[in-house]
Amino acid sequence: MTLAVYMPNPLGDDFMDALRENLQPDVDLIEGPRRPDPPDYRILVAGRPKREDVADAPSLEALIIPFAGLPGVTRDRMKAFPRVAVHNLHHNAQATAETAVALLLAAAKQTLRFDRSLREHDWGPRYEAWSAMLLEEKTALVLGYGAVGKRVARAAQGLGMHVKALRRSGPVVETDGVTVHPKEDLHALLPGAHAVVVSLPATAETDGFLGEEEIALLPPGAILVNVGRGPIVEEKALFRALEEKRLSAAGLDVWYRYPASKEEIHRTPVAGHPFHELDNVVMSPHRAGHVKEDMALRAKHLARLLDAASRGEEMPNRVDLERGY
Repeated sequence: MTLAVYMPNPLGDDFMDALRENLQPDVDLIEGPRRPDPPDYRILVAGRPKREDVADAPSLEALIIPFAGLPGVTRDRMKAFPRVAVHNLHHNAQATAETAVALLLAAAKQTLRFDRSLREHDWGPRYEAWSAMLLEEKTALVLGYGAVGKRVARAAQGLGMHVKALRRSGPVVETDGVTVHPKEDLHALLPGAHAVVVSLPATAETDGFLGEEEIALLPPGAILVNVGRGPIVEEKALFRALEEKRLSAAGLDVWYRYPASKEEIHRTPVAGHPFHELDNVVMSPHRAGHVKEDMALRAKHLARLLDAASRGEEMPNRVDLERGY
C-alpha cells in the first residue's frame, strides 16, 4: 500500500533529489505548495504547518517537523489534533555535539584570547601565570542526556573526563560509564562539576533552569557551555559570574536576542548584557548544527522515518506536546 506524504514547502531540488534516492518506492512524496485534492495524505512534513493542512486531511496520521525542536506555534496548533502524532529529526545531533566539544575546548584553553593577542603581535599570554584548564580527570556535567548529550558525554570521556548527566526523571543509573541522575539531583551535582554542558530543550520547565543560585553552586573557575537554548541559563546571573571571573569561561552558541528581520542581521546584540566585551566568552551565532552535510543528513533521516511508516513500523523521535520535546 502506497504511503502518501505531503510536503508543502520543499527544501530545494538537491534536498528533494537526495530524499527520493533514500526513500522506498512505495512512498509517494507530494511536493507543495499546491495541496493534493482530495487531501488524502497520511503524513505531513512541515515545521510550522497551516491549520487547514492538518484539519482538512481526514487520513492524516503524523506530522514530521523536518528539524530538531518543537516551535511554539506548532505545539499550540497540534494540541487541537491529538489523533496526529508529532515527530521531529535529530539529524544534526552529531554536529551540535561536536560544536559543544569545540566550545568546551576553546573555553578551557582560552584559545580565542590567545589568538587575538598574537594577531596583534603580542606574546604576553605566553608569559602569564598558567590559566588554561586541564580537562583530564575533571568532571563534566551534561544537562540533557538525549541525542546531543550522549555524544558530548562520549567525547568528554575520550578526553579523560569523568562524566555525569542529568535527565528529566528516573532513578540514578550507570550507563556506558556515565552516571545519569534525575533533575532533583542538580544542586547536589553542581559543586563537583568543573564543566557544565547544557543540551536541554526549551520548555517552560527548563526556562531559567540555571539561575544565580545554581551558578553560585559551581566550583570557582568552572566552565559553562550552552548549545541548548539561551534562556535555560539566566542571562544576568551568567554575565555577572563571567564578569567577576567566578566562572573562568563560557562557550555559548545560543542567546537571548535574535534578529527580527533581514535588515537586523548585522546589527543585533546577542543579549541585554555586553557579553561581547568579556574576553572569557567564546561566542557562536547559533549554528552548532550547521555543517556542509546538513541537507544530505536531513534527507537521510527524514527518509528513515518515512520508510519506517511505509513498513507499518512506529516512527522514531515522537514528540510529547505537553513536555515540549
